[in-house]
Amino acid sequence: MLAELLNFFSDSYGPLRVFDYLSFRAIFATLTALLVSLILGPRFINKMQAIEVGQVIREKGPATHLSKKGTPTMGGTLILASIFISTILWGDLENRYLWVALGVTTLFGALGWVDDLYKLRFESSKGLSPLAKLFWQSLIALTAVIFLFYSSENISETSFIVPFFKNISIPLGFGFILLSYLVIIGSSNAVNLTDGLDGLAILPCVMVAGGLGLIGYAAGNTIYAEYLNIPFLPGTGEMLIFCGALVGSGIGFLWYNTYPAQVFMGDVGSLALGAALGVVAVIIRHEYVLLIMGGVFVVETLSVIVQVTSFKLTGKRVFKMAPIHHHYELKGWPEPRVIVRFWIITFMLVLIGLVTLKLR
Repeated sequence: MLAELLNFFSDSYGPLRVFDYLSFRAIFATLTALLVSLILGPRFINKMQAIEVGQVIREKGPATHLSKKGTPTMGGTLILASIFISTILWGDLENRYLWVALGVTTLFGALGWVDDLYKLRFESSKGLSPLAKLFWQSLIALTAVIFLFYSSENISETSFIVPFFKNISIPLGFGFILLSYLVIIGSSNAVNLTDGLDGLAILPCVMVAGGLGLIGYAAGNTIYAEYLNIPFLPGTGEMLIFCGALVGSGIGFLWYNTYPAQVFMGDVGSLALGAALGVVAVIIRHEYVLLIMGGVFVVETLSVIVQVTSFKLTGKRVFKMAPIHHHYELKGWPEPRVIVRFWIITFMLVLIGLVTLKLR
């Protein structure tokens, strides 16, 4: 919106032409989301405290978490608002990918908002039933990927890019719908499971979004796509705007979410951010890179699967508690140590994910 307005006046005032550059708009999208998040943060926290919207703590969780009961939650609303405002201001509103990413993120956020509301209303950590949550996640994800499939303009948009090989991609056909659905659902729930400590989930989301945004920018540029030997996907460059907004809003939220947290993102944030990463990876056709960059999310999810499977089959637990970040807490690691070390691991994985683009 704002980008188009500035572009309109650029003929009269030459310096405004700088806003034609995608990279320049991405920087402003990041800064705008950051400022919106920082400015609205205190107001949001005070409002949540005033209406007594506080975190419900799982009774079977670590004892150290009991002191967090009552901390304002549903802070993901602040993140989503910042992303939406910034993306609308600086994005190309004629780009279908931008609307798909915004739509999926917003609708998953709405689902998380309902889930959080159930937890608060019934003072339970369970929220919506797993079946109900999966149903609505599936409906949103399938609607998005079916739209992407039928609106695709070339075969590269629905093909699987084979890692480590030059110019090799596998046309998926209707398999694109299944793969994309699993990526979005899996990513959303993985981030949701990871969001258990102050700031643990948000910064990895920020780092992964930054990495995916750079890949989207490269895939949408003929020169960079040819240099990296990846398919050229017109329009995916706008994912840099969306990811920039996510990065800015996430960093702004971390200002208040860092240990000890003044606010938690809740499911409205974790479900939405996970879905956002998943849909961006689908759009830029680099699902395997998301798997690498989001390694922390993957391990968190696997730890739950292993724990549940082991207990049902043998009656024994592999970890002291799942997800795995609680395992390290119960081993005696202070919460900040767990958080920062998971951040460091994610930083390394994001770099590895970017390096794979040249290993062809």
